[in-house]
Amino acid sequence: MSSEPLVIAVDSSTTSTKAIVVDADGRVLAQGKCDIEMSTPGIDKYEQDPRAWWSSTNTAVGQAVGALDASERARVAAMSCTIQRQSFALVDADGEPVRPGILWLDGRAPAQVRRLGTEELHAKTGFQPDVTPSIYKIAWLNDHEPDNVAKTAKVAGVHAYLAHAMTGRWVDSQAAADSLGLYDMARLDFDDDVLAMVGLRRDQLPELVEPGASLGAIDPTILRAWGLEQSIELIASCGDGQAAGLGCGAIGPDEAYLNMGTALVAGVHSPEYRYADVYRTDAAGLPDQYVLEIVQNSGAYLAGWFRSELGRPELKGAPDPDLDAAAQAVAPGCGGLVTLPYFNAVQSPYWNPIARGAIVGLAGVHGRPELYRSILEALSLEMARNLRGLQDDTKTPLTSVRVMGGGQRSPLWRQIMTDCIGVPLTACEQDEISAMGAGVLAMASTGVGSIEECAKRMAKLGDVSEPNADAVELYAELAEVQGQVYSGLEQIFEAQHAFAEKHPLG
Repeated sequence: MSSEPLVIAVDSSTTSTKAIVVDADGRVLAQGKCDIEMSTPGIDKYEQDPRAWWSSTNTAVGQAVGALDASERARVAAMSCTIQRQSFALVDADGEPVRPGILWLDGRAPAQVRRLGTEELHAKTGFQPDVTPSIYKIAWLNDHEPDNVAKTAKVAGVHAYLAHAMTGRWVDSQAAADSLGLYDMARLDFDDDVLAMVGLRRDQLPELVEPGASLGAIDPTILRAWGLEQSIELIASCGDGQAAGLGCGAIGPDEAYLNMGTALVAGVHSPEYRYADVYRTDAAGLPDQYVLEIVQNSGAYLAGWFRSELGRPELKGAPDPDLDAAAQAVAPGCGGLVTLPYFNAVQSPYWNPIARGAIVGLAGVHGRPELYRSILEALSLEMARNLRGLQDDTKTPLTSVRVMGGGQRSPLWRQIMTDCIGVPLTACEQDEISAMGAGVLAMASTGVGSIEECAKRMAKLGDVSEPNADAVELYAELAEVQGQVYSGLEQIFEAQHAFAEKHPLG
């Protein structure tokens, strides 16, 4: 029987919390899952009860550990949690939420982005002026809910909230707290001037430690409820995007990860701090490093929206093999049909909080298959544009793009993405890549190897999709048209936003 350590790795994402128990070779021995409800109290508003972050984690870990036998439970040596980023809670002195937590996809703060967002703030925090970073939503709360802000003892991201629930300490990882947008990113610490900008004090933020360091011992009462008798440390992790890079072993500056999930997220590691328009800069799960990250909030979400709203009602937005087959039969480029996939505004490369989606070139010949394929092409064209911009900025050509997430399970979308990027895409075989990244950090804390060594050892890579030369050329031409459509509509988005502010939908 093996005596090598096992670790618990958690991914607390937007819709559910997943827990896996994994060994030093990246083999998953057990897993659990618990869904999380999300509320939408208004247009562009997305919230959750922060207490569900902990209760879902407690349930998922209990399921995973409960599937182990006694000898396996005795080998569990550490635990780490990756989390949805830019989501945060206001809590009072007793640790209770003051109001519902605000999520990363919440878009309520364009006015605050325009008032506070500057190139100087981008240079300091690593984040472009955009509705996603928490800083602007905190500013919105100051403007609209000052009484709630006055009651706030701590502003906590999901990682800090979970750490407090398990250890009793208000402590966070440098590579998770960064997503609040309150950092001097070059120093990997909160910045007093940025805090003052949104009316916060340093004592309202958690203590920070490096990723891979201990956040503290998990409460023995919690461990016993999971069926664990030994002492276990909670290890500081990173956001789910950075964790995906670790989970697939993409740790070099020429190795990119591409997560085709609810959002499309891609990135590379950088040993030095840098910033640019095309990517945002995150603190990496590798201590004292950074992740240069492309973000497109409308990813698989947009494909799911189409299937839900314009597909077969009985499928409730689930993948539709018939629709995929019909879209597969449509000629690449859809005869010039161009979609702007900005249904959740646009992040990389334009960072325009009021941009919206558009479908240009519709004709009577177009039906559901053409519209669906055009959406998949639009998302992929934008990712290709962003990856080219990233390589131009770093002067480092990509040698590997490792793809993960539910979207890559669609052969149609996977091939479109490959043809748009023009680089082979290598699949990651594990389903829970972000959780695996948390597992890498937990495993490294046990002494079996460095974080880099554990990332390479635990990654499991699969098949490779190759680009079609003719399709690469066609999509490069279509990408030029897509870029022109955005330029042509940029001022119209301003007029639409003004109209919507005056005449809201609800």
